Amino acid sequence: MTKAKTAVEPLEEISDEDLEDLCDAAESSIVDGGGFGWLTPPPRAMLGRYFRGVVLVPERHLFVGRLDGRIAASAQLQEPPRNNEAQAHIATLTALFVAPWARGRGISPKLASVVEDKARKLGYHILQLDLRATQTAAINLYEQLGFERWGTNPQYALVDGETVPGHYYSKRLRPAPRRRARARPAK
Repeated sequence: MTKAKTAVEPLEEISDEDLEDLCDAAESSIVDGGGFGWLTPPPRAMLGRYFRGVVLVPERHLFVGRLDGRIAASAQLQEPPRNNEAQAHIATLTALFVAPWARGRGISPKLASVVEDKARKLGYHILQLDLRATQTAAINLYEQLGFERWGTNPQYALVDGETVPGHYYSKRLRPAPRRRARARPAK
């Protein structure tokens, strides 16, 4: 038996074949409970428009994980909006999922690391993320990668009519910027 080949890469344009793989992986992940916010798979056309739209947004970067050439996972780096000067040093890792049939092959940590590297290269100081408290495998992954939980929202999500808590994490990517001394008023 040969070992499956995994690869992680940015995806700046989506071919029809990659879109089919991406939608298949997303749908199976959503059905399994690990779909980035969706509780039930949306119609295929909507999911396809979503992913095609992601690559059009300048502040979003789409990364995919492949298993033997087929897209099996995805993650996004979301840069802060341009009008948020106070939080311009913080980027967000979001929408990371791995199809159930591809789990356990090391794709998640590779995706998270590639997103982290991209955020660092873009000059961000902090990488943050949030997720449902029920996503224990993801929580373990992020904590192993050095993300620190800084808060919990007990009303984070509504799943099957029940509220589910969610956790907030961050990771420092570079030293804190030096504080500028405030100018003193002239006397």
